[in-house]
Amino acid sequence: MLTQLRDFGMLDVLDILIVAFVFYRVIIWIRGTRAVQLIKGLAVLLLAFFFSRRFGLAATSWLLDKVMTMGLIAVPLIFQPELRRGLEQLGRGRLFAGASRLMESEDVQGMIREVVRAVQVLSRNKVGALIVLERQTGLKEVEETGIPLDAVVSAEVLVNIFVPNTPLHDGAIIIRGDRIAAAGCFLPLTESEVSQELGTRHRAALGISEQSDCVAIVVSEETGIISLTHEGRIKRHLDDTSLSELLQGIFKQEPSISFLRWGSLHG
Repeated sequence: MLTQLRDFGMLDVLDILIVAFVFYRVIIWIRGTRAVQLIKGLAVLLLAFFFSRRFGLAATSWLLDKVMTMGLIAVPLIFQPELRRGLEQLGRGRLFAGASRLMESEDVQGMIREVVRAVQVLSRNKVGALIVLERQTGLKEVEETGIPLDAVVSAEVLVNIFVPNTPLHDGAIIIRGDRIAAAGCFLPLTESEVSQELGTRHRAALGISEQSDCVAIVVSEETGIISLTHEGRIKRHLDDTSLSELLQGIFKQEPSISFLRWGSLHG
């Protein structure tokens, strides 16, 4: 042991620092994507496999061993979008660039207030809108389909983005913390059966809420009806008070305001 410590030199220190830096940048890179949730699941499987071997649980150990073997094949397929984007960023020299702004909690109240004000104006004037509020699951993939803004959230800016016949009118806005991250974004459409009353914006709002823990707010261009989607469910016919209460409850994780009480998709 002492011999190994004496042989430990500056090159070894440099080697450790390089490895630590690479791991740090990779963690920063994936932290804003859905890959984080998959990695957590793999970590749980690894821990279960370790403890099953440690305590001699033969059947459990055998099952987890087979699952891990299949996982080695499945991981490149599961992470294919993230791996492709990472290689593209590496080619452009962006993988080790500065980390993007993460969601802040201090200004959530102000963000909700400005969003509700904007939605109220848009609804009154029957201007179509789709606003997505990012939470724990990152939406970088969706953000990259639109135009980056990095603007402070304000009712005036939100209303102006959705003015009809402007370039960003038909896309979605992504809000991260108290900043408008991007506008004109394309969202995945839900594949679930929904009411024929719901248009493309509603289907897109449901689609993104099925794939992440975000909140999406829709203003109907035809009726001005305000809707909110979360966890693959939709709540319609909201006013400024009910919208604010729902957003407050979701961001505070209050069990008293839960989508579990809402019933069907057509609620």
